Amino acid sequence: MTEFAQTLVDGLANGAIYASLALALVLIYRATNIVNFAQGEMAMFSTYVAWQLTAWGVPLAVTVLVTLAAALFTGAAVERVLIRPLEGTSELAVVILTIGLFLTLNAVAVWVWGGLIKTVPSVLPDATWDVGGVRLSGTSVGIVAVLVIEVVVLYGLFQFTKLGLAMRAVAESGENASLTGVDVRRILVVGWGFAAVLGAIAGLLIAPQVFLEPNFMFGVLIYSFAAAVLGGIDSPGGAVVGGLIVGVTENLAGNYVGAIGSDLKILVPLTLIVGILLVRPNGLFGTKAVTRV
Repeated sequence: MTEFAQTLVDGLANGAIYASLALALVLIYRATNIVNFAQGEMAMFSTYVAWQLTAWGVPLAVTVLVTLAAALFTGAAVERVLIRPLEGTSELAVVILTIGLFLTLNAVAVWVWGGLIKTVPSVLPDATWDVGGVRLSGTSVGIVAVLVIEVVVLYGLFQFTKLGLAMRAVAESGENASLTGVDVRRILVVGWGFAAVLGAIAGLLIAPQVFLEPNFMFGVLIYSFAAAVLGGIDSPGGAVVGGLIVGVTENLAGNYVGAIGSDLKILVPLTLIVGILLVRPNGLFGTKAVTRV
């Protein structure tokens, strides 16, 4: 029973990371109706920026603030320079562009920093507590706490600020929002910037656990995409629930299903993606499309 509880706790910590990146995917999808396949690589690049700052001797707290600010600027710049010129074209063109951005960021990271593994200092406390035989690490508790803070901040933003209300209006209908005086283009820039910050947070949380190298976010992106699809690709709350479900399911399958083990855990999110698309294409909390006959 203790082993099962430990598996659940570790799964929730992993799921919180997936949920953070899934939130970024959902923010982009709600604003533009596309999936940003470069979200993981943008997070990877931000994490390399953090590593470089620490290598230069910059204090960790300052490093985190500068990294998040750089992520915000980068996300906004991507929307302004790369995405906006494709406004009015097919969604497929934008998807192809994000895949191209994925490949470009990965290649640039290899060119600038090389492909060797690097160690990133953790921003979370290195402590351990024993609760009823279950080991709670400061990292696991911190990761879940960060997710809770993200959810509270986003909820407050969307419910109680003009910017959040404008973002919700654009997500519902950019055309109608513009008719009411909302600067849709500015909101899209802000949305991409916020999504990049959420991705950077996910990168900073997971890099100290798996080590930093150019491809370290690829698996996280797959899990996070599964979380977003499971919860509903247009539902922030669904992204959180989906991330936690994916994290726990992955851990349980890896520990208790011998055929999967640690090597084939990537099959868990892929199976969830296929299953949810077949049974409930809109996800657990996604908005059902309504068409007029």
